[in-house]
Amino acid sequence: MVLTFDDLLHRARALPRGGRRAVLGIAGSPGAGKSTLAECLVRELNGSGEPWVAWVPMDGFHLADAELDRLGRRDRKGAPDTFDAAGYAALLRRLREEGDDEVVYAPGFERDLEQPLAGAIPVPPAARLVITEGNYLLLGTGAWARVRPLLDEVWFCAPDEEERLRRLIARHERFGKSHEEAVAWVRRSDERNAALVAATRDRADLVVPGSAVRSVPSVPTVPTVPTVRGSGGSAAG
Repeated sequence: MVLTFDDLLHRARALPRGGRRAVLGIAGSPGAGKSTLAECLVRELNGSGEPWVAWVPMDGFHLADAELDRLGRRDRKGAPDTFDAAGYAALLRRLREEGDDEVVYAPGFERDLEQPLAGAIPVPPAARLVITEGNYLLLGTGAWARVRPLLDEVWFCAPDEEERLRRLIARHERFGKSHEEAVAWVRRSDERNAALVAATRDRADLVVPGSAVRSVPSVPTVPTVPTVRGSGGSAAG
């Protein structure tokens, strides 16, 4: 059976049960299409009615460049230890336990600055499904191990590898790197992270092939969070 985008919509729509908010995670290696899938799910599920699905990217928990410089990790931006994993897990817990009564604010990621942006994404009580995406949702080490138990399901994006690398290089170029710089960053940093993420694939509830994302209806995109979504030009998306 070939998995389609309509199948994904049906599965996501069924996650909230008994009035309880559900949290869906979308994992995958850098360039796998996680942000694209999340954005399309939010757009299609919300439709033109009252929004009931929110999008909270993991990348809002990037450490700021100043802190990465202090720690000597700036050249590895996008690796697991360049995020506030404990803070991300704490937010997921808040979304599950406190979101019925008040707006929960999540950080976003400013693509032009390549910096996290505090309080950028409001998640209202009306949001019955929260979609979160990032590389390390299935990682079982350190504070990352707290994340998986807080997610109702995790889907793993698994496009064709040549397509993934092509998209990843193009994204780095779009955010200011030359072609040579983009290729060098992918080889030095992104692919090291990609191997780490690929090893977590078996912990996912569902593996999403690239064909399922390509079957998304061609509808003009209206971003849920205009400039603070996804991973920008870092190594994390």
